[in-house]
Amino acid sequence: MTIDMKDDAIESIGQLSAFIKAAETLKVGSVKRQDGKDAVYAWMSGVLTRLRYPKLGKKDKGIVRRYLILYAGYTESHVDHLIARWKQCSVLRRTERTQPEFERVYTSVDIGLLAEVALAYRHQNGKALKEVCRAMYHTYDDLRFERLSKISVSRLYDLKKTNVFISRAGVYTKTRPVMIPIGERKKPFPEGKPGYIRVDSVHQGDLDKEKGVYHVNLVDEVTQWEVAVCVEGIAEQFLLPALTLALDVFPFRIINFHSDNGSEYINYRVAAMLEKLRVTQTKSRARESGDNGLVEGKNGAVIRKWMGHAHIPRRHARAIMGFYRAHFNPFLNYHRFCAFPDEEMNAKGKIVKQYRTYLTPCMKLCAIPTVAQYLRQGITVATLQAEAKKKTHLLAAQETEKARNILFASFSSPR
Repeated sequence: MTIDMKDDAIESIGQLSAFIKAAETLKVGSVKRQDGKDAVYAWMSGVLTRLRYPKLGKKDKGIVRRYLILYAGYTESHVDHLIARWKQCSVLRRTERTQPEFERVYTSVDIGLLAEVALAYRHQNGKALKEVCRAMYHTYDDLRFERLSKISVSRLYDLKKTNVFISRAGVYTKTRPVMIPIGERKKPFPEGKPGYIRVDSVHQGDLDKEKGVYHVNLVDEVTQWEVAVCVEGIAEQFLLPALTLALDVFPFRIINFHSDNGSEYINYRVAAMLEKLRVTQTKSRARESGDNGLVEGKNGAVIRKWMGHAHIPRRHARAIMGFYRAHFNPFLNYHRFCAFPDEEMNAKGKIVKQYRTYLTPCMKLCAIPTVAQYLRQGITVATLQAEAKKKTHLLAAQETEKARNILFASFSSPR
């Protein structure tokens, strides 16, 4: 709505209040005045002076403010600013621009010359292009580059964003991050089949600039069959043999290998090893922390609970590995009970997981109806059950605890 209004007849707050109520009854929204900014300022000054704004009470000031907001065509904050300015000098005038205008250093000719250089060098980085401009002036005495010879790298990139540069050198795009074409970003869906492995590393802390050992934890998503290995470091020379050994310990064939985006797993050596084993490799998606949640939970509930958080020097990696192979991994898979979710749909149609079922990984594996087709050669349900019955659950736990205490006692012994 556009308005060109004369309100000189309004002399009191009562008249102004009635006028506002009438406007609100007619549902008059914010308006645009037909006159210019100078006229609007003069009108606002007249209203504030005529109604003696400084002497009004708080309620009456609110009525005047509502009126000005309604018919000035400005926002509330702008009207408040103008009222404050009027109270200082009793008049509203447009202020002149006081922001300094800096002298333009680089002309359109300079930008066009920069575009010519960028095209010739196929948009090399800014530092290199700056050196070209400097050499063209100082070494080859090309006077066209006098101003460009002094340009900074940051200013050069600013000029690349101008319309002159884009029109002459094409659309400029920033350098894109390197995307390693290893593994697919997705959450694996095993559909009840064993062989979908989640893997993660657990570091045993630093002390006096000395690295501790690394635990590599591998967990099958469906059965929660878990294999832990220990290495001195996550460099290829330590990690590749450990991964090969760990994958071979699982009693079923490995179908999928899923990790986070750490470089210890997302590299060409690990990818080549998995390709040789015909295992697909996937990695967690960005901002999807639950993609590797199973093994993350096992890191705390299993590795940290048994191995603690204190620093363990790298020299003990071999001893820890012996403990894992002889006691810890068999205990985890044949004698330690894990919770398995039962999925139910609630009244709102949302799938809710209830953890009522507790089984050992071996029991869960043997309970899969078609498990025989996934087991490695020479392994059957009968051999797995026989292995589980060699010891009672309590005896296996006690022996594992005893072996752990012996292991930790060896850490404090002299080298």
